[in-house]
Amino acid sequence: MSAVSLRSATPADAEVVARVWWDGWRDGHLGHVPEALVAVRTAESFRVRAAGRVADTVVAEVAGQLAGFVMVLGDEVEQVFVSAGHRGSGVATLLLAEAERLVAGSGAGRAWLAVVDGNTRARRFYERCGWVDDGPLDYAAEVSGGTIAVPVRRYVKTL
Repeated sequence: MSAVSLRSATPADAEVVARVWWDGWRDGHLGHVPEALVAVRTAESFRVRAAGRVADTVVAEVAGQLAGFVMVLGDEVEQVFVSAGHRGSGVATLLLAEAERLVAGSGAGRAWLAVVDGNTRARRFYERCGWVDDGPLDYAAEVSGGTIAVPVRRYVKTL
């Protein structure tokens, strides 16, 4: 694996974060989430969301290229995405470890995240990293004008 550096995101990263997020979200979620959510999760929606979440985002760079990111809010690891070209390289493991560090640093003794049931690749990854399936959860995905309930599995890890 090439050297990976982690840093806080800046507004200049938002466009690339949005692209990685949209591509990865579609790869892991299409066919596994309600169609109403798919309809509103457009490329533009990811650009808006990424720009609004810069303060909560840590990015991973490999050879000066943004390879992935993680977003943490309180004790929740909200997003972990790695570009297709960097999957399997260890970037996701480093990002998840950083998310765990951030959650622990906030004083929480346990972190959680949500993953759609059908995203078996992600579920296997989290389990390999010591996360435990804590059961089903209806996750309230925020959309313009409200939320859409998304059936997921809640994963937890004691820090």
